[in-house]
This record gives sequence, C-alpha cells and structure tokens, in this order.
Amino acid sequence: MKKIIFHHPLPLDVNATSASGIRPLKMIKAFERLGYEVTQVTGYAKERKKKINNIKKRIQNGETFDFLYSESSTQPTLLTEKNHLPKYPFLDFGFFKFCKKYGIKIGLFYRDIYWLFSEYGQELSFWKRNIAKFFYKYDLKKYNELVDIVYVPSMQMAKYIPIVNQNKFKALPPGHDDYEFFVAKNITDKIELLYIGGLGSHYQMHKLFTVVKKFPKIHFTLCTRENEWQNAKSEYELSENISIVHKSGDELKELYANADVAMLFVKPQEYWEFAAPVKLYEYIGKEKPIIASKGTLAGKFVEENNIGWTIEYKEKALEKLFKKLLEELAEVKLKQENIQLLKIKHSWEARAKTVEKDLIV
Repeated sequence: MKKIIFHHPLPLDVNATSASGIRPLKMIKAFERLGYEVTQVTGYAKERKKKINNIKKRIQNGETFDFLYSESSTQPTLLTEKNHLPKYPFLDFGFFKFCKKYGIKIGLFYRDIYWLFSEYGQELSFWKRNIAKFFYKYDLKKYNELVDIVYVPSMQMAKYIPIVNQNKFKALPPGHDDYEFFVAKNITDKIELLYIGGLGSHYQMHKLFTVVKKFPKIHFTLCTRENEWQNAKSEYELSENISIVHKSGDELKELYANADVAMLFVKPQEYWEFAAPVKLYEYIGKEKPIIASKGTLAGKFVEENNIGWTIEYKEKALEKLFKKLLEELAEVKLKQENIQLLKIKHSWEARAKTVEKDLIV
C-alpha cells in the first residue's frame, strides 16, 4: 500500500471558497486518486499533536511512509492558533525533524509572500506586524533546514523569497479537477464573457467594463463575493450587457456552461508578474479560452500555450480584439481545441504526480 503523511497547520474546511482553503483538499483527493493512503496531520495544534504522536509510534514500530507533503498556511506556522499565540513552538518543525531522521523526504507548498511587500499589515500595529514578520522568517529558516523541496505557485515568485536556498524551489501551480472533455459550444452571434474571482486592489478591471459597454453583441458576467462587489462597485459603471452575480460551488456550473470566453484582463501590477491564479487553471479545466493582460504571468502562459489572447491592458487593444472575435467567431473554438491538448497536464492529479516523482527516493 502506498502511504503518505499530509500536513497542514489548520483544520481543513470542506466549504472553503478561498484558494488557500481549497488547495489542501484538492491535493489530498489527488493523492488518493493516485492510490495513496493519506494520513493527515491537520487541525489546530492540540489535534495535530495527537496525530503526530500516533504517527511517530507507527514509524518507530517499523511502518514506512513514502513521503511527507505539507501545505503551508497564509499565516506563519507558529501563529495559526485561534488566538495567534505560539503555544506549541516545536510541534510542527520538531515533527519534520523526526521524519527527516527516519529518511522520509519532505515537500512543502509555500503559498504566499504578501508579507514581503510594503502594503502588508497596514491595519496591524507596528508590534503585531513585526512579530508576524519575525515568524514568517522563522518559517523560511526551518524550511531551509528541514524541507527537501519548497514548492511555489511559480518560479517567478521564488526570486522574491529570502533565506531559502534557491535550488530548493520548484513550481507547483494550482490545478483543476475536470477530467472529462467537453463538446465545443458553437457561437452563433453573441459572445458570453465570464470572470469568476476576487475584486479589489489586486484585481482591477475598469477598462474591461468601459469597453464592454460599447459592444451590444458581447455580454459579460462578473461573479465575485458580495462584500467585494459592495466595496468596489462605486468605481464601476454598469450597463445592460454586464451582469454581477454572487455564486459558488455547484452554482458555477451553469455560469461555465453559458460562457464562451473567460477573462483575466486585469491591470498588471508586480503581484501579477508571479501570481498563478487558481482561476486560470479552472478555466483550462472548463476549456474556456482566456483573454489575459500582457505583463502578467497568466498572460504569458496563455500566449505561450495559444489558449486565448494576451493583449496590452489598454481599451484600444480590447476593442480591436472584440471586433476581431465578432467577425471570426470560429477562432474561439480553435482556442478551445488547443486547451484540450494540454488540459490533462494541469489537473490536480498531475500536480500530485509531480510531487510523487520528486519525493519518492
């Protein structure tokens, strides 16, 4: 029986809507699809301690595990308790050290470097912000000592990360879990655009709203959390061919079924140079060609794989593209066929296979 240990320093949330909550669940399922028995070290520290003690006994009694895979939190590991106090300072990294001693290879996915930017923690006091940064650095120190491979959403992100030896990094972007192929939808005269995701300072789409209004044969649906729309709506001017919805889970199926083209036409910022958005891979899973912005990692991926259109974040560039697509509707279908060729390489199962290949001694 193939067996692994799966570590995440928080409880798993089956109703998670954010990428940080969804990803651990997807990776567990993916490892199970590959035939692994997954022993979890998850939950708050008290629960993790119990599970760790049990696994240590099993290992000392001769049981073997193929590897340990960890999904980090967006918070420092030692501050993931409800009260954010480091009550169990040696628990997780002590366990990593134990596994290392027994020859169990460790791979860890490091998801977030927001704390390295000046905008981080502006709502926090000086002390809280600096204490958090101390513990983020402590995490990196321990990863450098104990972890064999530190996975990141993109290698562009790795360049920002201090303390950890650059040779330890490897890209492990998000994935999708659509393993079946769809029949290409014929577009007759109207193009249906769809964006699902966040809205705010990192996700600015003002130019898209301005341009869509000029094209009655194009309809755009924006699906975002209600509170994010409420915070941003004063910046956007709506028109008859723009719909705002707040849906999640199974409700998204209908949105995807109706859509012809998915949108990642966002204002390029430093964040977007290394961000590998979950939505990019979900769009691939749903076989939706993508319009993305130049100057973003997503745009580069779309362009290199010919699965959509990567254009300057300018109104004129988007107007030109819309005119072209309305004249040549068949081009959308061609891009969908390109997506089908690479789709399987970007599933969650493919991500788990990468980890397996890297960590099996």
